[in-house]
Parts: sequence; C-alpha cells; structure tokens
Amino acid sequence: MQGETARVGVLAIQGAVDKHRSALERVGAETIPVLHAGDLAGLRALILPGGESTTIAKGLTRLDLWDPIRDFASSGGGVLGTCAGAILLARSTENHPVPSLGLLDLIAVRNAYGTQVDSFTAPCDPGGNPDLAEMRCVFIRAPRLSQPGPEVEVLLTVDGEPVLVRQGNILASTFHPELGEDDRLHRFLLDL
Repeated sequence: MQGETARVGVLAIQGAVDKHRSALERVGAETIPVLHAGDLAGLRALILPGGESTTIAKGLTRLDLWDPIRDFASSGGGVLGTCAGAILLARSTENHPVPSLGLLDLIAVRNAYGTQVDSFTAPCDPGGNPDLAEMRCVFIRAPRLSQPGPEVEVLLTVDGEPVLVRQGNILASTFHPELGEDDRLHRFLLDL
C-alpha cells in the first residue's frame, strides 16, 4: 500500500465520530463512516469510538454488524476501540454488562472511574514504549480493563492500571485519544 492513502472506517452509530475523523485526516488517512457491512470493504483499519456502549451495542444489533466486524478483525484489519469501543472489544463486560465482540482477551468494567462529573486528564506511564511517552489521557466515564490474557500486551498505564492494550491487530484505550492534538495513537493504528 506504499503511496496509497489509507482508508480507515469509523463506526458511525454514536459517539466521538467527528473527532476521530479529524484526527485521521491530520495523519493523512481517508475516513469512511461505517454503518453497513459493505462499508468495511477495502478498509485498512476500523475505529469503534467512545460514546455510550449500550447504545452502540444496540446499533450493532440493529445494523447486523457484529459478525462483519469480527470477520474484518480476523482477516487482519486493524481495530481501535476507545472508551465505549474498548468495552465492545472485550471478551466480557461487567457493571451493567453489554454484549461484546470478544476480540480482546480481557474484561471491561464499565464506568469504573465514575460518572461524567468524575472525568479527568492524567499523564500515562509508557513503560517500555518511548514512542508513547508524555501522552496525556482524557478519561470520561472510562472503563477499567481487568484480567488481561497472556496475548494482551499492556502499552500504557495510569496509576498502574492498563489504559492502552494490544492483542495482535486489536488496540483498546480506556481514554479518548481523539480529544486534543496528539495523533500518535491514530498513527500507531495505521502502522499495525
């Protein structure tokens, strides 16, 4: 794909769709709103944005997108789930569970950091990832990622808790990388 513009889908059911589209445009990607299985054709990657996980899950059912997204990921397409999107990628969910895609071997605990008024920004600990150093993470009704399986690599933590993980071509962040001007996570998705 050298020289070609990467086509990246953003699940457009609900949530921070426009913010992700802006970040993708800043890194030179063409963005495609995804609302139908056919929208996944020809994409390099897909973003499941933050928003409200129950609403997005109901939309996935209504639009019959559960299996097409699983197929996209299993065929090697990169997937990034942010906040609610991370919840939907988990093998299971807790704290008012919602259906999930089961693409990440971990449990997502919904609203683990509190309600909307408990939102906060914090610096991350990149561990051995200097490319992600000094990233500030914005948490809004964020989930907690627990019991990661052996294939799950923790890329960033805040206060010892995983906030960015990777399992193969799947990335999940409990924070909102699309809020602000730091586009490193969107670039990372394109490089998967």
